[in-house]
Amino acid sequence: MMLNNNTKNLLLHFQRNEITEYYVYGRLSRLARGENKEIIQKIADDEKRHYQMLYDQTKTEVKPSRWLIFKYIMLSRIFGLTFAIKLMEKGEEIAQATYERVKDSAPPIKVLLADEHRHEKDLVDMIEEEKLNYMGSVVLGLNDALVELTGALAGLSFVLQNTKLIALAGLITGIAASFSMAASEYLSTKSEGNKNSLKSALYTGLAYIITVLFLIFPFLTLADYRGALGWTLVNAIAVIAIFTYFSAVTKDLRFKKLFGEMFIISLGVAAFSFGISIVLKKVFNLEI
Repeated sequence: MMLNNNTKNLLLHFQRNEITEYYVYGRLSRLARGENKEIIQKIADDEKRHYQMLYDQTKTEVKPSRWLIFKYIMLSRIFGLTFAIKLMEKGEEIAQATYERVKDSAPPIKVLLADEHRHEKDLVDMIEEEKLNYMGSVVLGLNDALVELTGALAGLSFVLQNTKLIALAGLITGIAASFSMAASEYLSTKSEGNKNSLKSALYTGLAYIITVLFLIFPFLTLADYRGALGWTLVNAIAVIAIFTYFSAVTKDLRFKKLFGEMFIISLGVAAFSFGISIVLKKVFNLEI
C-alpha cells in the first residue's frame, strides 16, 4: 500500500518517538531492580515492536532523539522512574489523537493504538516506587513548611525589618517545627500499625527542613527585607508548582486544581500573617 507524503511524514515522526522511547525504557530498565526491571523491559520491547510495525510501512530507518533520551534519564534520576515514564506516556496520549487520523491509511496503526491503550498504562500503574509510597509523608512536611514558614516570614518581615534577624528567627522556628512534624508523623503512623513509621517520619522531616532552607535563603543573601520577602514568595510558588506538577503526573491528577489549592492556602496564610503583624505592631507600638 502506497503512502502519501503527509501520511508518511507523520508515520516517520511516530517512528522516531517509538525508537526513542525504546532506548529510554531500555536505559531505565538497567537502573531499576526486581519486578520494576521486568515491567520496564516489557514496555521497551513493546516500543521496539511498534517501531518495527511503522518501519514496515515507511521502509525508512529513523534515528532516536538523543536529547529526549538524556532528558528522560535525568528526570528519572531526579524525580523517579514513575514520573519519567508517566510523563512520556502523557506525550503518547497526545500522539494517539493523531494516530486515530491516519489509522485507515496505515492498518497496523490500529494494532499499535490497541497496544497503547491496553498495555502501557497497565504496565506503568504496576510500577512500585518508594518515593510514591511515602508521598503522603512528603506532602505533610512540604505543605506544613510552606504554610507555616511563609506566614511566619511574612509576619516577621514587617515586625523585625532586618533580614538577618528574620533569617535567624525563621531558622529556629523551622528547625524546631521540622523535628516536631517528624515526631508527630512517627507517632501517627506507628499508632496505625505502619512498620515503616521511622522512614515516614524521615521523609516528613526532610521535606520540611529542605523547604524551610529554600524559603529562608533570600533573607540570608539580601539586605532589603522587602526584596527578600518577595523572593521568598517566588520560591514558595516555585515549590508549589514543582511539587504539584510531580503529583499531577505520577497520580494522574489535575495540575491546575492542585496548584490553585496550594497557592491559595500558602499565600493566603502569608497575607493573613502579614496583616496580623501590622495590627500587633501598632497595638504594642513596637519599633525595632
